[in-house]
Amino acid sequence: MRKTSLALALLTAAVLSACGGNGPSAGNQTPKIQFSNQVTFGDSLSDVGTYAVGSIAALGGGQYTINGNNTTINPELTGKNYTTLIAAQLGLKAPCAAQTGLVGTDTTGSTDPAVPKFDFNEPVVNHQECFNYAQGGARVTNPIGPGNRALDPNAVIAVGQMTVPVVTQIQNHLSKSGGKFSGTELVIVMAGGNDVLELLGEFSAGATKDAGTALATSLVQQLAPGTANPATGAAAIQAAIVANQKNAADVIIKAAITAAVMNGNTAAAANAATIGATAGAAAQTAAAKYQAAHSGELVTAMGTAGDELAVQVKTQIVGKGANYVVVNNLPDVSISPSAKAQSADTQKLIAAMVAEFNKRLLAGLGNDPKVLYVDLAAISRDQSVNPTPYGLTNTTTPACDLSTAKNPLGTSLICNKNNLIAGDVSHYMFADSVHPTPFEYALIARYVLEQMAAVKGWL
Repeated sequence: MRKTSLALALLTAAVLSACGGNGPSAGNQTPKIQFSNQVTFGDSLSDVGTYAVGSIAALGGGQYTINGNNTTINPELTGKNYTTLIAAQLGLKAPCAAQTGLVGTDTTGSTDPAVPKFDFNEPVVNHQECFNYAQGGARVTNPIGPGNRALDPNAVIAVGQMTVPVVTQIQNHLSKSGGKFSGTELVIVMAGGNDVLELLGEFSAGATKDAGTALATSLVQQLAPGTANPATGAAAIQAAIVANQKNAADVIIKAAITAAVMNGNTAAAANAATIGATAGAAAQTAAAKYQAAHSGELVTAMGTAGDELAVQVKTQIVGKGANYVVVNNLPDVSISPSAKAQSADTQKLIAAMVAEFNKRLLAGLGNDPKVLYVDLAAISRDQSVNPTPYGLTNTTTPACDLSTAKNPLGTSLICNKNNLIAGDVSHYMFADSVHPTPFEYALIARYVLEQMAAVKGWL
């Protein structure tokens, strides 16, 4: 792939060049297949505005990228998702979200000055004229994905993403279309990223819980015997730990030692460094044991998700009449800024999860002539280590300023020209820690279109 500007006009030229000669004369560049519509299922990578309502819209957001048409700043800052670029290339109506709304909190009426005033509770509306069902936070079959309020029902501020899973998205379309596909539409499917994120979140929570238990046990065992009354001292130390359980380990250790001193362990303060080191080591060992025992479960779960997505494509999309189905595999999440901030072992685990999902997805799809499997994982990996030929100038740093002052949600969902980092970010790969910039979306669109032409001959 040569370095090139991927403004829409040049994207079109590149694809038409790949498709040349498919008409009655060498100059006829009309696509072989005249698609009637574009139908999309997936997650935030394909979402064109499910949550572009309420405070999300007011904050200048709605898609998971650098939002808004900022081409006056730089031609690449189109604010467009790859599905929009593909539709434009094919002469189809611009995709719109099949469902919009938010089911989170509305704090605009709060009298507490410390509570930010956001309206994340907006009516859920189904749009009969729209066929992009992708939603930020959506998983393959599990209805509870990242951003769903059910994950933290007591949160004061909750965005409340609906996270309708792909399996339900497909059924929603079939209900709208009379139980079948027409056979003339282009269907695009991409999912799995939120399964990775949610599984990792649960994995981290489990390791943290075991580490916390080991830390507390070690502190009580070290400190209680030196108190005036070990039973009473143990209870006081445990109470101090519980009262600070949401704080960092050093805060918990300090609180436990303070409780021990107050209960007669006069040597605890002098031995604080040794006590803390011993407790910290116990916590690290417990976390490592948890990770070793459960990491394989995450890989297995991702394989299952790959199987499930393949079944949906085969039985509920192709099996219901679709003839032209693009299935993008899961990009390599292990190269994202979010993953790079984790330990080397966690990065390897993420890579294994992605590989297993994609392997099982490909195996489940088989060699169906109606399905185009697009290997975005390989492309994303190559971009991360070999960015220059793709026109990328940065593959490690988010283009959006994710600080609370600039971006109260810490996500590209509300990223726009007003909260970018300094400098030219037009050719960055990532908008936030996981989502693409408009330029990267254009690269995805170009690659999908090239594969449609070269592999299937649909263009």
